[in-house]
Amino acid sequence: MSPSRAGNGARATNAHVVSNGRSVAATRSLPEEVPVALVYNGTTQAVMMATPCDLKDFGRGFTRTEGWGEVESIEVVPHENGIEVQMWLPEEMADTLQTRRRAMAGPVGCGLCGIDSLDQAIRDVPAVDGDITLTAKDIATAMRSLRAGQTLHDQTRAVHGAGFYDPDQGLTEIREDVGRHNALDKLIGATPDCSHGAITLTSRVSVEMVQKSAMAGAPIILAVSAPTTLAVATAKAANITLVALARDETFEIFTRPHRILVQSSQSNEAPDVA
Repeated sequence: MSPSRAGNGARATNAHVVSNGRSVAATRSLPEEVPVALVYNGTTQAVMMATPCDLKDFGRGFTRTEGWGEVESIEVVPHENGIEVQMWLPEEMADTLQTRRRAMAGPVGCGLCGIDSLDQAIRDVPAVDGDITLTAKDIATAMRSLRAGQTLHDQTRAVHGAGFYDPDQGLTEIREDVGRHNALDKLIGATPDCSHGAITLTSRVSVEMVQKSAMAGAPIILAVSAPTTLAVATAKAANITLVALARDETFEIFTRPHRILVQSSQSNEAPDVA
């Protein structure tokens, strides 16, 4: 077993299935959830509740989406009460780390825990370049492939998925976690160059999911659920094409529709967010 995965993310658990008044003993796979400390140059910057697999990807992706660059080295160290992802950055990042230091006990549904100012929450993100285009068939294929590739979800029915779709190669990476932000960080850590494809999500699109995608340089986001208004405004400002409510052959384009090839369109741009 690879130490970076620290397990397959699921554990068999005894249960009783009750149906029509009858109880039957059964075994169900449930997703693991453990404290994962993200440690930089010997100092803990964040503690997140996460699924203990693909943790090197998680560390690299979190580092990139925070804007701290690339890690020089990384090691996963299991402890009795959790797991440390020990990373080393160039010494010149020390001041930045000290300024941005967080001590977060992050619940899995939260991507902004430990932020201590509104400016940090609504941060500026870079405008994304990228002239790739997708067809409606690409979008349907990407979403079907993401769902079909969620092996941990099939075991547990309790995790989110994030995938990377390359129009020339199909869905090239999938990562899963009990936290949707963690799944996206893992995906970004596993995909050094996100500029030539689309990030695909099984979750709703909140502003921090757009922020992370922008930091990774992804020009397109595809999601099965709806975005928030702030996510739409942020995607538009970041020049990201945001496609949501993507189910079968139906989807909605909220920003930068020029990257999506459709047979007909009444408008070349989504309306401005109020």
